[in-house]
Amino acid sequence: MWSEPPRDGSLSAEVASWTRRTRFELVHRLPLRFPTHHPQGMAFADGKIFLSTVEVHERPAPIGGSDDPARRTPGRGRGHVLVIGPDGTLAADLVVGDGDAYHPSGIDYAGGPLWVPVGEYRANSRSLVYTLDPHTLELTERFEVDDHLTWLAPDLDAGALYGAGWGSRRFYRWTLAGGATARDCEAWDNPSWHLDAQEGQYDGSGRIICAGISELPDAHGGTYELGGVSTVHFDERRITADVPVPLFSAAGHSVFRNPFVLTREGGEVLLHVAPDDGEDVHGTEILTYRVTNPPRPTPPQGALKAITAPEHQRPATA
Repeated sequence: MWSEPPRDGSLSAEVASWTRRTRFELVHRLPLRFPTHHPQGMAFADGKIFLSTVEVHERPAPIGGSDDPARRTPGRGRGHVLVIGPDGTLAADLVVGDGDAYHPSGIDYAGGPLWVPVGEYRANSRSLVYTLDPHTLELTERFEVDDHLTWLAPDLDAGALYGAGWGSRRFYRWTLAGGATARDCEAWDNPSWHLDAQEGQYDGSGRIICAGISELPDAHGGTYELGGVSTVHFDERRITADVPVPLFSAAGHSVFRNPFVLTREGGEVLLHVAPDDGEDVHGTEILTYRVTNPPRPTPPQGALKAITAPEHQRPATA
């Protein structure tokens, strides 16, 4: 159930085949019976589930009435990485962060250590980057970044570390020196405004699967969470797929509100998500969906006949 993703590009290809007719069948529900706060990222490693989450003591407040996410107070809180057994029991609660940097974000594992960004709870701020040994649970602070990092995903084969700023409005790629120290940062702006991706998963050959939401106003003065998945080709600096997914949790959140892991088991694609907070109606649950694509409709015979211009509109021949 909690197997690690294959990282061979096959899941990116799977996402690229999704449409609004793709089916998501709930096949497993794992309730977490301990404080989970506001989950942010999830990864599977060493037979365990790792869930990053932020415990907010004082929410950041806008400065001067601004709606700019960079212009707000730092707030107060505490960051955690929860280590969870396959049966949903809590094995360890690791505290991460320092001072105003208390907000852990999307995490990923592709062999070696997990990478855990912990930022200030506001855009254009700063983040501390940690590695976490999934076997010993040793946390090591590695470097600092002058931005709020929304997720990190390692590519050990290429010696690279991928990431994104607030809402994935800006993408980053660092070269890893010695497997754990980053240098030579490249950055480029996200060309798509469809989603603010909250989490990223490495899928091989410079491809990242991203998922997230956009909070959009509805016609009645409320808010609608548009959720979905994208695939990003970092080497080509482009979005290669961008699919909305109208799937919601018991608390009414898009299932892509924050943590996700996409895996493949026995030929089936499984989507694992944890969209709800510990204080929500049923608390935090890890929901697992089986993903299937219905057959694509075949155009009626003759529907694709060539269109021929009337004779009087055809160009004259020499």
